[in-house]
Amino acid sequence: MTSAASVRLSVPACGQPAQQSPATWQHGHVTAATHSTLFPQVPDSADAVLEGLDPEQREVATALHGPVCVLAGAGTGKTRAITHRIAYGVRAGILQPSSVLAVTFTNRAAGEMRGRLRQLGAHGVQARTFHSAALRQLQYFWPKAIGGSVPRLVDRKIQLVADAAAACRLRLDRGELRDVAAEIEWSKVTQTVPADYPYAAAKAGREAPRDPAEISHVYAAYEDLKRDRAVIDFEDVLLLTVAILQDRQDVAEQIRAQYQHFVVDEYQDVSPLQQRLLELWLGDRDSLCVVGDASQTIYSFTGATPDHLLDFRGRHPGATVVKLVRDYRSTPQVVHLANGLLAQARGRAADHRLELVSQRPPGPEPVYSEYTDEPAEAEGAARRIRELIDAGVPAAEIAVLFRTNAQSETYEQALADAGVPYQLRGAERFFDRPEVRKAGIALRGAARFGGNDSLLDDAVDLPSQVRAVLSGEGWTDRPPAGSGAVRERWESLAALANLAHDFAAARPGATLADFVAELDERAGAQHAPTVQGVTLASLHAAKGLEWDVVFLVGVAEGMVPITYAKTDEQIEEERRLLYVGVTRARERLHLSWALSRSPGGRPSRRPSRFLDGLRPGSAAVAGRTGAGGGGGIERGSTAGAAPAVPRRAQRSPARCRVCGRTLTDAGEMKLMRCEDCPSDMDEGLYERLREWRAVQAARSGQPDFCVFTDRTLMAIAEAQPASPAELSRIPGVLNRKLQRYGADVLAICAGLEAGEDEGRD
Repeated sequence: MTSAASVRLSVPACGQPAQQSPATWQHGHVTAATHSTLFPQVPDSADAVLEGLDPEQREVATALHGPVCVLAGAGTGKTRAITHRIAYGVRAGILQPSSVLAVTFTNRAAGEMRGRLRQLGAHGVQARTFHSAALRQLQYFWPKAIGGSVPRLVDRKIQLVADAAAACRLRLDRGELRDVAAEIEWSKVTQTVPADYPYAAAKAGREAPRDPAEISHVYAAYEDLKRDRAVIDFEDVLLLTVAILQDRQDVAEQIRAQYQHFVVDEYQDVSPLQQRLLELWLGDRDSLCVVGDASQTIYSFTGATPDHLLDFRGRHPGATVVKLVRDYRSTPQVVHLANGLLAQARGRAADHRLELVSQRPPGPEPVYSEYTDEPAEAEGAARRIRELIDAGVPAAEIAVLFRTNAQSETYEQALADAGVPYQLRGAERFFDRPEVRKAGIALRGAARFGGNDSLLDDAVDLPSQVRAVLSGEGWTDRPPAGSGAVRERWESLAALANLAHDFAAARPGATLADFVAELDERAGAQHAPTVQGVTLASLHAAKGLEWDVVFLVGVAEGMVPITYAKTDEQIEEERRLLYVGVTRARERLHLSWALSRSPGGRPSRRPSRFLDGLRPGSAAVAGRTGAGGGGGIERGSTAGAAPAVPRRAQRSPARCRVCGRTLTDAGEMKLMRCEDCPSDMDEGLYERLREWRAVQAARSGQPDFCVFTDRTLMAIAEAQPASPAELSRIPGVLNRKLQRYGADVLAICAGLEAGEDEGRD
């Protein structure tokens, strides 16, 4: 039985607070349909559901058997294709509505999918996030599998992380707490236990916000606190569900009896933990349809990986692969630029890029603008936006997209000065940010009592006075390494330092009090967010959205790609991030950059390398050949057709050590024998191993299966290894676990207590 040890999941926004378990095992309560113009009237037949689909979309909709992989480029109607697929199967009587589970990553996307399905007459189909679906299952099966009620689900883990840091005698500010929480989330979705965090983070090339050993200790203390307080976090929802499904075959069979058919959207964003949950839902079946685009993988820092998408044909050689490349969103001019960006890409995702083909009438060419400095760039964008609105373009159909949230303040002010309403998406208003408010208080105090402040003793002018005050708030003259909240906090304070420099240049003789008054005026002049305003958003926050007009600003080296992107993989993710930004535009696209940060500064910046060969006047860059491809259909073959993606070297077939039959079931392969072949397992040894495992799991704050699964312990109890070499040959005993647990396991197998040395008196 799996303990209630702490476990967690990967996408906080996707979960829902724990509620009372339903009386029966059904995911009821489908929400009302969202508005859509695809089918104002419910189709009157199954065939009517297929009307209006292009050939590739129709192939998706009618491929209802076996594994299906849909590679869908930006704007190609993937949601339309998969919702019509489900609706056609339901309306044709091929799929039972209650047996279908469609999974996506955000509540917004799940709600949109439910709405479209209802408009297509597919009532009763469940469309949920991974976390919502897992939470419902956890609530229903917990009393049966664990006993009692589900521990309370905490909405935010920041306070728990703060308490854990305090227990470790570490002081973390708000930004560091957020970054450490993100590291804990990444660890959990990649199934990394606290003790292994330093190694795993280094292997993944992560820029840890603190010393990795410190994060490891905070992570362990965090898990202990959750267990002591009988609470779970969002990551635990997935981990506990996985644990129950692995340890309770009866529960797994009940869920598999409920759900016969699975659809997974945004499959390029699946984490290892989510993939494991999906595999447990599926069991040995293959009724699975996945949809994704490796070229839109921009969340690898959260644990997302496109490998599951790219390896789909390797795992399912008989899969049907459908490529959607007809772009219904953007004009040919926008699509041409998007294709050009990917044509220069490198890496595995680039090898599978899709060549989009616009289905829209021609539009204006993308506009490239170079400015002398950042304020001029913001004013230029605001001026063009004002002209567009005056010409009749709705403000809500215009977006300004930037790389970091710290860039928003300049555009907030420029739009406010131009009388343009705006709304911020996925970021706090600049003057509402905690570090900015705190810095404002410090500056106000220094303006009043600066004569008695030793920080200002060596400050000779306004900019140096402001820098001196900000240094007390954690600002330094050099940016911190890495990304995340620490970097964003520094950039916010740096924006104040830069503003002081520009203010002093514009008003010689200005005092610190004058600067504080300027800050107050700027904060008061900003518009409140409004749904009718121009959208200001980071490129990450813009994923999944679209506008008639998009301004991509700050497209310069050092920002796109960002300075701290060092490795080839990080650089390529930055390229994909710009690709996502470009493909948000339907009709008009403006790209701009500034040669210097502030007026009068040295013009040392250059446009992003990603635009080389694409913007007018830039040198051409050799594109890739033999990669990517157009739309179409690749039908799988179970008769040995070569997969579309590289596969690992073939191993010798696993054979039963009792009867010699070839083993194909994963569980049997771990036992190294057929399920029904006689077992020579030492029952007493098995129970001692289970007791030892429970202690190890409690120490690490993980469910038992994270140490060794039941089947691995059974295999050990059967083999009774006497040496590390013999133990390493047992499936499930990887090198890391051999190094960590090998001595204990071998001691137990030898009849000793864990930690005892056989040669000791």
